[in-house]
Amino acid sequence: MQSVQQLIHEAKTAVRPKWDEIERIKLVNQARVLAAFQDHHVSEYHFAGSTGYGYNDSGRETIESIYAQIFGGEAALVRPQLVSGTHAIATCLAALLEPGDELISLTGAPYDTLQQVIGIKGDLPRSLVCQGISYREVPLDEEGRWSKEGILAAVSPGTKMALIQRSRGYSWRPALSIDEIGAIVSLVREISPKTIIFVDNCYGEFVETQEPCHVGADLIAGSLIKNPGGGLVAGGGYVVGSAHLLEAVADRMTAPGLGGKLGPTFGLNRWILQGLWMAPHVVGEALAGAVLAAKVMEDLGYPVSPRWNEPRGDIVQAVEMSTKEALLTFCQGIQAASPVDSFVQPVPGDMPGYEDPVIMAGGTFIQGSSIELSADGPLRAPYIAYLQGGLCKEHVELALRHVVESLVSKTEGSA
Repeated sequence: MQSVQQLIHEAKTAVRPKWDEIERIKLVNQARVLAAFQDHHVSEYHFAGSTGYGYNDSGRETIESIYAQIFGGEAALVRPQLVSGTHAIATCLAALLEPGDELISLTGAPYDTLQQVIGIKGDLPRSLVCQGISYREVPLDEEGRWSKEGILAAVSPGTKMALIQRSRGYSWRPALSIDEIGAIVSLVREISPKTIIFVDNCYGEFVETQEPCHVGADLIAGSLIKNPGGGLVAGGGYVVGSAHLLEAVADRMTAPGLGGKLGPTFGLNRWILQGLWMAPHVVGEALAGAVLAAKVMEDLGYPVSPRWNEPRGDIVQAVEMSTKEALLTFCQGIQAASPVDSFVQPVPGDMPGYEDPVIMAGGTFIQGSSIELSADGPLRAPYIAYLQGGLCKEHVELALRHVVESLVSKTEGSA
């Protein structure tokens, strides 16, 4: 077998056209971010944070105006009080759905942590289903793609909200492109113009040159320790969309009548702004790393999704490892190549919101940061590793060397 270094060198040569395409996307997105910063006259005084109630936090107000402009909405909430993407999404669902309303997922089963929020799994008394909200989902087709026929059959004028998950989650299905999201939005609008179309935008920000609100979505939400935080933000979440919907979400986040007027930022404004400024570049680096990983792992004979030259709707790269041992080796290799806790060996464990034990590898500067290089996967057949992030593609390359060497060593040792 050729050396690992030669294998990766040849893969880098092969993926160069895809890297050039990513560079073009980065430039468009960086220009949009720059325009928003300039339009809102960002200045050093916006970096100051607030405490207590957070009244009159001009930095927070400017951040939210910038987010709304960049992501194509009328208004935004960008808050450290939203502890995750799941929390941001759950807040929106709780704010906008009432007993008797119908929620339909248009892209199959949602991400594991949301299944308990909705009430698909578990029996939590505060889940949507337990509160009298009906839930249905439109199955994906055999190729893991959204179904026009299924949506036409499921959505009606009585559907209060349609949920779209942009990223693949823990599933072997392609992430949605912006064009696909636009087509789904148009289809729902034809059936039910008043249905709220809500997109889980996690892992998808800045992957393309538009976002879901640009193609008609009413609401999007995500995490600041994923793409839009640029690897700098210590925590938080965001919601962008129609102003009247954001008003209801803000009331749910704090209290009715208080809404978005309150919320201290604790000195985080500088990091939120700088992270957003860096986000188009950092996402591009993560995408370049994912493309390289897809090429290398496929050359080694592992099934990958997406393949290196296929379109991408998120930063996640799935690699089917086939055995539990190979999944553990992959994730442990990523951990060993990390700048933080490289000496720690991750092992599977129970995680809140997940039905199966999960192995999570990520020696990240921010706990759980998915825009920094990490890999994880539930311990269930066919044992798929989900690789995401990478603040620079060079780190992904170095980690791949370690992973491939470990996989080859264990294969040869068992021969």
